[in-house]
Amino acid sequence: MVCSLGTLTSAHAQAPGAASTTAAILNNSNNLVLQARELHAARKDKTQPARLAQLRQGVQGHPLAQWVEYWELNNRLAEAQPAELTEFFVRWPGTYLEDRLRNDWLLELGRRRDWATFRTEAPKFRMNDDREVSCYALLTQHLDGQDVRQAARSAWQTPRESGEACLLLGQTLVQSGALNKADAWQALRLAVEGNRLRAARAAAELINPATEAALTALWENPARFLARRHAQTSGTGFELDLLALIRAAASDPDYTAAQLEGLWANRLPASAMATAWAHVAKQSALKQLPGAADQARRAWQLWDRANKPGAQPPWSEDLLAWHARAALREGGDRPERWRLVLRALEAMPESAFAAGKLPAPAWSPGRSDDREGTWAYWKATATLALHKPGAAADAARNSEAARTQARQALQALATQHSFYGQLAAADLGQPFELPAAPTAPTAEETAAARAHPGFDRALLLINLGLRAEGVREWNYSLRGMDTRQLLAAAQWACDQTVWDRCINTSERTRDAVNMAQRYPVPLQDAMLAAAREAALDPAVLLGLIRQESRFITDVRSHVGASGLMQLMPATARWTAKKVGLDFKPEMINDPAVNLRLGAAYLRRLMDDFGGSLPLATAAYNAGPGRPRRWREGPPLEPAAWAETIPFNETRDYVKKVLANAVVYNALLRTPPVGIHARLGKTIGPRDPAAPVADKELP
Repeated sequence: MVCSLGTLTSAHAQAPGAASTTAAILNNSNNLVLQARELHAARKDKTQPARLAQLRQGVQGHPLAQWVEYWELNNRLAEAQPAELTEFFVRWPGTYLEDRLRNDWLLELGRRRDWATFRTEAPKFRMNDDREVSCYALLTQHLDGQDVRQAARSAWQTPRESGEACLLLGQTLVQSGALNKADAWQALRLAVEGNRLRAARAAAELINPATEAALTALWENPARFLARRHAQTSGTGFELDLLALIRAAASDPDYTAAQLEGLWANRLPASAMATAWAHVAKQSALKQLPGAADQARRAWQLWDRANKPGAQPPWSEDLLAWHARAALREGGDRPERWRLVLRALEAMPESAFAAGKLPAPAWSPGRSDDREGTWAYWKATATLALHKPGAAADAARNSEAARTQARQALQALATQHSFYGQLAAADLGQPFELPAAPTAPTAEETAAARAHPGFDRALLLINLGLRAEGVREWNYSLRGMDTRQLLAAAQWACDQTVWDRCINTSERTRDAVNMAQRYPVPLQDAMLAAAREAALDPAVLLGLIRQESRFITDVRSHVGASGLMQLMPATARWTAKKVGLDFKPEMINDPAVNLRLGAAYLRRLMDDFGGSLPLATAAYNAGPGRPRRWREGPPLEPAAWAETIPFNETRDYVKKVLANAVVYNALLRTPPVGIHARLGKTIGPRDPAAPVADKELP
């Protein structure tokens, strides 16, 4: 007979040694849960189904029993019957796993083309955050006769790699005539730009077999494809030539620019030539080549000549962003610089500026930098630069109205505590101030958070080392909570020292902001000691740790970085030798040692980059070699330099570490150092006379 945990716990509750017996039973059941998780991951193990089924019986009564049941059912979902799913949904109503399994089931129903059951189940999917499920849903709406062209086009032509559902959606709508070949060509161009071969092949197949065959050739060797195409006497089929030029620009923009200047100068229609130059400019900007901005201007000039006034090109938001960054990297205050910034930003969708219109702090680690006010800030900055008071054409260009609108955009941003929110406030002359702390959670609010079963499961999962599962349980439990409930939940996570959930949960509030929750100071004594030893500002050290690890002491990244300061083993060994520490690999996860080594390494980076915090933090994230290259070129405003970092992760990292440091500075009540002071005056090539702190920096 299989005896559940609940039965055993009850049977031994009054017996001598009941506490130790119950603890042993719980520990054994925890081990069964971990075994089930390993089996779930090992899908190719032939014994897995039977063993998972056995474990499912063995953990009955355990708080995580539903997870074992989910893993067992999920692993055989392709053969599962609807009744089994219904039983699970009824047994675990309102839980994360009910919704998670429904998500999985909807994907399976789509693969089965069981649209009748899909239509019944889809409205019950509460998270509604799976793009593939959304594509299947749009497909069923299309099959029901609804007009879903706009939403389908957006889902199909996404910058991310498409799965089976979104590809099927595009295929079905093109074949039915709801979308046309022009839509397919646009999807193909975006897929080539995004280096998404699967999506490119699917779009090419919809156009014709010849396009699909040509795609393979131009994908593998665009230069050879272009040479062969140019040798042909016919000038038809320029779309394929454009794709090859886009592909070639990604690897060698200088070569592609030479082709556009020479052999291909008169082979493409003007709009296609504009698009080709636009892609060359993007890739030159990514590689920080000096001609990127001029190439972007050339693209816009060609576009304007070929199209009606006001017509916007079908270029991706990412491409437009790199045109703006190319202009920012020019430096200086020439009108041409700011005109290019504005031209690129005015072609972006309105959603790119949403962050600048939010009434309260709304940023979080999961948001892209473009949603933290990036383009709202630079659009306002460019507008103010072009519409300075006293300019000769002031009245004709309605500059006062433009300045007013730009200042309003900055004021909207200034309500946030993000990098660009802080910059906007500083530009308006407003000192950085912490918002008033909200009233602490009441006893009733605290008790409700502690009694929440989803939080209980989440904390247990995290304590068992199943952090990814625990995070999903926790986040799902936050759905629908108001500000007071969120603050109480965040405090419960803080009390349990689960700092990432503490921060993440508190960041969801809008009308009340608890900065102490959002910016905690764990291990304060060890952190201050490490900062003192390395002669670092504690606010900088805290700001970096918050971005690196969210204060999780045992976290390990996918590349092998460990601990609070996410040290790579080689970096830890090198730094330990420098500070005279007899280092052993297992010491890397000791919080005090990790802090000491991370702070010492950051100190050496600061010294190597002449005290520049933006350069040092970029080096901490991307290695010191890359920022040394990125600083070459004209002297730049540090904010513009940070925005033109070619690595998305590092660009986001630098901005967040600097913004974090300003907040921690205020929380620690140390002498204020604002965002402009953190950034410094300019960033440019190293002074040849400046000393090199350590040529061996890893």
